[in-house]
Amino acid sequence: MKRRLTLHFSLQFIAIAFFMGIVLITLTVLIVNSITKEDLHRSFPTGALDIMVMEVFVEDGKAVISDEWNKLLKEKDMWFQVINETGKVIGESNVPSNIPNVYTAGDLLQIEEKEQLNGFSIYYTVDTDTLTEPYFYMLGFKDESLHLLEKIFEIHNEDGIIQERDLPTVKKKLKADSLTLHIVDHKGDVIQSFGENFKKKSYEPLELIRRKESPGYYDTEISTVYDPETKNTWVLHKPSNMKSYTDLRVMKEVLTFLIIICAAVLLITLAIAFWHGFRYGQPLLIFTSWLGRMEAGQYDEVLTEQEKKKIFKRNGRVKLRYRLYQEVFKAFYEMAEKLSSTEKERNKLERTREEWMTGISHDLRTPLSTVQGYGHLLESGKYDWSEDELKDMGKMIREKGDYMLHLVEDFSLAFKLKNNTLIFTKETVHLNEFLQNIVLKFVNDRTIPNVSFSFIEEVPNVRIKASLQWFERILDNLIYNAINHNPAGTKIVVSIKESDNPGFALIEVKDNGVGMDEETKGNLFERYYRGTNTEERTEGAGLGMSIAKAIVRLHDGEISVVSAPNKGTAVTLKFPIEQG
Repeated sequence: MKRRLTLHFSLQFIAIAFFMGIVLITLTVLIVNSITKEDLHRSFPTGALDIMVMEVFVEDGKAVISDEWNKLLKEKDMWFQVINETGKVIGESNVPSNIPNVYTAGDLLQIEEKEQLNGFSIYYTVDTDTLTEPYFYMLGFKDESLHLLEKIFEIHNEDGIIQERDLPTVKKKLKADSLTLHIVDHKGDVIQSFGENFKKKSYEPLELIRRKESPGYYDTEISTVYDPETKNTWVLHKPSNMKSYTDLRVMKEVLTFLIIICAAVLLITLAIAFWHGFRYGQPLLIFTSWLGRMEAGQYDEVLTEQEKKKIFKRNGRVKLRYRLYQEVFKAFYEMAEKLSSTEKERNKLERTREEWMTGISHDLRTPLSTVQGYGHLLESGKYDWSEDELKDMGKMIREKGDYMLHLVEDFSLAFKLKNNTLIFTKETVHLNEFLQNIVLKFVNDRTIPNVSFSFIEEVPNVRIKASLQWFERILDNLIYNAINHNPAGTKIVVSIKESDNPGFALIEVKDNGVGMDEETKGNLFERYYRGTNTEERTEGAGLGMSIAKAIVRLHDGEISVVSAPNKGTAVTLKFPIEQG
């Protein structure tokens, strides 16, 4: 079913994605082209230079310039060079014969300062974003208007203005090319104006800079010369031959294209939505009906008779329109069985919890009654107690308190393990030495009589990653279980064994005690379960082994039990060995 669903829906999504990809690519090309044209249109020299820096790439020490740019530079009567860090030209286009192909540091500084080279106006930029070395990009062109303005300034400038005697000559030069000349003082006011094509009384502080940087925004292009003595600026205007920047033809085409695409996508989306609704709506209604019955606890009725007729043929096979979900219907029946089984398990768990509550109440009531009884005796003051009697009472109260504290700690630990809030830090543990110390702790405990302990290491120098505190808790639980649930004279053996799986260590805690029946062994790791014993009351909350199993899993390990009545018990722990 996974393959069918994947193939079924993947083909649909691939087709839609392919279609939308074509749309996005087309729109991207149109928008980028539109932005590029607008940038070029705004100011061809600066705009062209910025774009060429992005499009020209250096390969094997040479700059590669596309044929489109070579053609466009020739049409615009411009030239272009790329200079590397040593001053050598590594790529050029449409370069005149009087332009050098090697530059010194002084040459480049002069170009940067004057923005001119051998009669050409220069636009330049330095690209420092490359991973290898920076490159100097230079775009040159003949600025006839600037050349004319510099010539007029050189011949006719007197005290920062043009004198009366030179006016006819200047006006004649300007009229031939429909030019306008403004002489502007340091405040921005026009103090002299020649030509009728462009009239202006004053300039804002940034206006001249904006006109030079972005001529596409204005009807005229300007060239300027600054007179440092009088602080006057000579501004020459010539009519712009650029297409109006406000022309929105390209944008209208993009918007029209967007509307068509959106309409097509909408129609396709609606068609797919209606088809999907018809194709997949009916099965979803059946699923919803089934879930409603499951919610009501009707696990025996997976499908009604009417639904079975819709889904299955007379021969029992699923009809074609529902065949995509035939595994789902099969899963319905399996889920119903699982839910029914879960309901039974839940009822069993409730009974187990009630039994556990009864048991834990008894476990707490007994020591509390003892503590309370001794408390009343001591409080009454009717008796004179000897020192030994008081010590015995104190010992009994302490033992009962320790027992109740142990129960409370087990409850807290079980809660933390269940909710993943246990503080758990692993470190390298030398397993042989660690287990030997655990066994010695029990050997030296004089409160444990008539039990023999031994340690066997079949594998030397084993290291694992573990939390010392909680790893010791696992071993303590297993050994205490072997002590408490077996008669005097029991032998307990802790050993490190070699695993069949490389990279793992086995720890075995084995005794030759009374063993367990199948029911007890099957429920050994269940929370709140306590094995039955017809001869004595089993104390404890039934949490020890479930806690041990949870801590083993936190160490990425496994725990297993082998036991039979009157044949002892062997608990095996399996942990990954630390490598290196």
